[in-house]
Amino acid sequence: MNRVGPHWAGPALAAVLGRAAATAAEVGPRFPLYADPDTGRWTTTGRGSWTGGFWAGLLRLRALASGDRADAEAARACTGRLAGWAGEDTATRGMILWYGTAAAGGTADGLRERAAHACLAAFDRELGVVPWGSAFGGPRLLARADGVPGTVPLLARAGAAGVEAARSHLVRHLELCLGEDPPRPAWAALPGGGWRGCAEPAPGWSRTAAWLLLGAADGTAVPGFGAGGALREAVDRLVALRLAAGVPPVPRAGAGGGPPDTSAAAVEAVAALKLAALARASADGRTADRLAARAELVLHRLCTRHLSPAGALLDGCYDAERGLAVRHELVWGDFFLALGLAVLTGLVGPFAF
Repeated sequence: MNRVGPHWAGPALAAVLGRAAATAAEVGPRFPLYADPDTGRWTTTGRGSWTGGFWAGLLRLRALASGDRADAEAARACTGRLAGWAGEDTATRGMILWYGTAAAGGTADGLRERAAHACLAAFDRELGVVPWGSAFGGPRLLARADGVPGTVPLLARAGAAGVEAARSHLVRHLELCLGEDPPRPAWAALPGGGWRGCAEPAPGWSRTAAWLLLGAADGTAVPGFGAGGALREAVDRLVALRLAAGVPPVPRAGAGGGPPDTSAAAVEAVAALKLAALARASADGRTADRLAARAELVLHRLCTRHLSPAGALLDGCYDAERGLAVRHELVWGDFFLALGLAVLTGLVGPFAF
């Protein structure tokens, strides 16, 4: 499996994908959400919630690594179980149906197209975003950092209007979230215009920068998307924040400190690998090298300090404010660690997912 890359990446990827096989046997047709760090037992959901696409994506990576037809069928079936989310009112359709349909082909391509046009139909031109939505309760007209990844590249598949909406969605979220220090991840639209910062997730949320970086990378990779003006400035600022001296490889889950969140680090590593590829393509070798080195540093830290012998990425934090699963294995943490390692080893390219 270790085609290229550092010597530790191949064995680590094999361990994570072995853990995915054990998880699949445990959960059956349900979707894993988070697992107890002591017992390894998963809390599951019936429809996948906002994380279902990451489980389908992890199964797809397992199938690509093994070449086994049964693994490919398991991934295909899991993707099929996500189809109902195309019609749900949630910006997390991006997470669910971009990563859940990647590298799948066949009927998954049709599902991805449906999701792209559903996102475009939900785009609010006045607000400049696909709103957070009502599927999970609470206010609908929100802009949240976790509504960016997947949604941006999905929108960009819906023709010229989709590309325009994708650019607007990304730029508006970057403007809002980066308008405060530390970045504020969630904003509510005001009835008379403008936005008000939300208390939850709080500024300093561990996954804010990671989700924004991932969405920015996938957006700017789209032909014709463009990365000038405010977008380029915001992306450069995000990159500088993560490359600054003293930035820890594994962020804490709160602005004032808290448990580590390895899932945020794994997302950031994948985003850095994508941005490194874009920088190299634009002949910015220095930035590309720094981003690639950052990604490898983060992945190495995860694999040597937080990966269990069974291949579980531990020390992920689902929700620090509610004390929910604060040192657990998280399904998206496993997925993004596997994806980062798959890119390092050459199993997939940086934009395969």
